[in-house]
Amino acid sequence: MSLSNLHLSTTNLRRVLALDAISGAGAAVLHLAFAGSLATWFGLSEGLITAAGWALLAYVALSTILARQVMPARGPLMVLIIGNVVWGIGCLAIAWAGDSGVTALGQAYLTVLAVAVLALADLEFLGWRAPAARLAV
Repeated sequence: MSLSNLHLSTTNLRRVLALDAISGAGAAVLHLAFAGSLATWFGLSEGLITAAGWALLAYVALSTILARQVMPARGPLMVLIIGNVVWGIGCLAIAWAGDSGVTALGQAYLTVLAVAVLALADLEFLGWRAPAARLAV
């Protein structure tokens, strides 16, 4: 089996999308409910954490819609994948931008978040690559 043949079944893709939605909802609630505390602990602005929480809610809506579809639509799925990649790279950039004021705890949180989000993007991409006959266009 070569790497070019790797893909997820539709059922497994829907499970990954559901996991993405659940974890995103948890992060959104965390960011919105505890923005002030998180800002202090992580060395990030409260506005950034709050904005991330609201953005996550929109993201959760899309991933939930896709997870509930019998065959997730390829276009919106790619939007989700690109969003995950951009989010992951953004987390790493903020965490390791040098003299940004991010605390060690903030760097750890952002790095773990980036790894998780990039792993989800990879799994979703494997589902996106599945034969077009199995996924809606």
